Amino acid sequence: MKDIVYVEWVPAGTLMKVLVGSFSLLILCILLITIAVGAAVEHLFLVAVLAPVLAFVLFMFWNYRGIQIKVDSKHLLICYGVFNRKYIPIVDIVSCEPTKASFGRYGGIGIRYGTDGSWAYTTSLGDAVKIILRKGRPFVFSSNNPEKICSIINQMKSTS
Repeated sequence: MKDIVYVEWVPAGTLMKVLVGSFSLLILCILLITIAVGAAVEHLFLVAVLAPVLAFVLFMFWNYRGIQIKVDSKHLLICYGVFNRKYIPIVDIVSCEPTKASFGRYGGIGIRYGTDGSWAYTTSLGDAVKIILRKGRPFVFSSNNPEKICSIINQMKSTS
């Protein structure tokens, strides 16, 4: 990406951090208690199941800890974890508008399909950007500054 115009990091919301932290702590406590009382040898299956579950939960949280947004002179790039990247040429954007990511529309946070037919990358419920594309479904992503992103994109569209 050349001529970067805007960069933003949108971290996972507090609710997600609390839920993942609580779940991880619960699994860790069960593992430590099992090992401390010497039941790990008797219940090796428990350790063999809980340790990979804990590792998986922590990896998933690390992977989806936030959204990276970059706008350059020709593209919008949204990265949500290692495997989820949305690379959108500015010329393919019909409109950009601030919106709210709601539980009613997306049923939670993460990578979601909305009741309105849109795809969403959300780190929390609340402020977001909605992109209408020439082809394909609308795309929504969390942002701390949706008005600024839309202003930049709409200005770039009007000058091209």
